[in-house]
Amino acid sequence: MDPLYLVAILPPEPISSEVWAMKQEVHTLTGSRNAVRLPAHITLIPPWRQAAEVEAALRIELRDFAALEEPFSVGLNGFDWFGNRTLFVRVTEAAALQAFHADLTGWCAARLADIPLETRPFTPHMTLATRDLPPSQVSALRQLFQARSYAASFFASSLQLFRHDGQHWLAIEEFTLKLQV
Repeated sequence: MDPLYLVAILPPEPISSEVWAMKQEVHTLTGSRNAVRLPAHITLIPPWRQAAEVEAALRIELRDFAALEEPFSVGLNGFDWFGNRTLFVRVTEAAALQAFHADLTGWCAARLADIPLETRPFTPHMTLATRDLPPSQVSALRQLFQARSYAASFFASSLQLFRHDGQHWLAIEEFTLKLQV
């Protein structure tokens, strides 16, 4: 079976560790494990399968794309839910991220036929718990995170390609955005 790939933005420290700690807390409280399989991230291209021999071309195209794109600011503020199954950190000040995502998906659509076009609207977020969250835990988790606040911002200066090895997501290459001069 062809490997799974994923493209994401990873926040720098200390945000990465702060969000990771919240993911671990949710995992400890609820047993939900899906969200702790990847570091804190904002998904740009959700998981898709493609032949491993196409990976070299994928890396070249992502490298070329990143070299043309300017770094941008990303804000995080508070928590929200998709239905009753996905708890996440809300991304704010998302206009630059939305534009970056549109550029990336356009680039990929024109150059990388193996990446399927996304049919859902892009809603940037950092997942804390998803799919395997026990329904019996949702109410308590909602209350816990409604009483909590979290705000941070960072400068997105790269994107990351992950490949699933059948057991784990592996970060296989970081693509630095256009350097400021």
